[in-house]
Amino acid sequence: MRRPPFRLGTLHYAWIVAATTFVVLIVVAGIRATPGVLMVPIERDMGWSAQTISAAAAINIALFGLVGPFAAALMQTFGLRRTMVLGLAIVTLGVSAAGFSREPWQLILTWGVLAGAGLGMLAMVLAATVANRWFVAQRGLVTGALTAATATGQLVFLPLLATIAQDVGWRNATWTVAGAAALVIIPVLLFVRDRPEQIGVLPYGATAETALAASATGNPLGVAFGALHRASKSFSFWLLAATFFICGASTNGLIGTHFIPACGDHGIPEVRAAMLLAAMGIFDLVGTTASGWLSDRIDSRILLFTYYGLRGISLLFLPMALDASFAGLSFFAVFYGLDWIATVPPTVRLATQAFGLDEGPVVYGWIGAAHQLGAGAIAFLAGTIRTQAGSYAPAFEISGLLCIAAAFAILGFRSGVRRPALATA
Repeated sequence: MRRPPFRLGTLHYAWIVAATTFVVLIVVAGIRATPGVLMVPIERDMGWSAQTISAAAAINIALFGLVGPFAAALMQTFGLRRTMVLGLAIVTLGVSAAGFSREPWQLILTWGVLAGAGLGMLAMVLAATVANRWFVAQRGLVTGALTAATATGQLVFLPLLATIAQDVGWRNATWTVAGAAALVIIPVLLFVRDRPEQIGVLPYGATAETALAASATGNPLGVAFGALHRASKSFSFWLLAATFFICGASTNGLIGTHFIPACGDHGIPEVRAAMLLAAMGIFDLVGTTASGWLSDRIDSRILLFTYYGLRGISLLFLPMALDASFAGLSFFAVFYGLDWIATVPPTVRLATQAFGLDEGPVVYGWIGAAHQLGAGAIAFLAGTIRTQAGSYAPAFEISGLLCIAAAFAILGFRSGVRRPALATA
């Protein structure tokens, strides 16, 4: 067997793969958050409406989710490292080209379609695949930490991008994140390996008797649609998909895309609003990592009930916070930030319980597709509401009520296929 390509004392190589994936997901998060920063500058520079710009963002978000299950299948058949490199290359091309857009259709084609497809190859299934494939012990914690890279990406990129867009133009901001995407291809090539057995090690925390995820064979399209066909017969799948649709409609599609423009409507400068969004990232880093740790120990249904309920309350409060003061928005940033994507680790956990280690990541890809469809729908709907009604308040209120409905719905989850033993050590 081949030796690991990199050693750091007695550190298990799984942590090297996880750390590299974390860096990639930071960049992906920064690119995904970019439309929220650029919407006002593009509107000001090009004269396009919020509805028009939201259309490109909505397509990007929807493709980010729809490509997810096929990306999971590609990771099983084509390889984890190759899929990551291909996705980053497509993102680099799409985001770079978006900076040259002169007409709305060009922004839709480059940022919406091309960048959206590339980002979809680096979707939420990446964290689930790495955690399931490289870890037995601490799987929930790793899932939470990788998911929290979204928060870290906001923290790193949003204030910088807002400053660049304000001082030297929105096009330079797009080229900045495109360069970051190209740069992280290097550590992926150097450090990421497809599976532990490829370098002669077991997953972290595994023993010789541990059941491991098997490699898939065949056409990735067949793998993805086959998993969907089997999962679609389960009520658990549809419940997870429906609640995750609402999750998307209350996070990146709404707050990630429209929070900064909503602040602008209330006289809050873009850079300050970006700082608030970045602050949410700080608290989300804590909340989502803690959620991963908790998902190894507490019933995931209870966690999701709590997360969706608290998020719904915070979104119903947001219009009042916008009308009140900057202090009210600061409170919202803390409260909402702790809960932003804390739903991901317990949702991954339930999908793995219901559909197993082998198909769990692919099925979760379809569940993630529902998340991004919800995000895309609300991204476009909120932009339309803002254009027609002059306020984002109805969009925030609708999303808040949907979250409360999701909180009660998830209590009806029942694992319908198989329950593999998951390590909690």
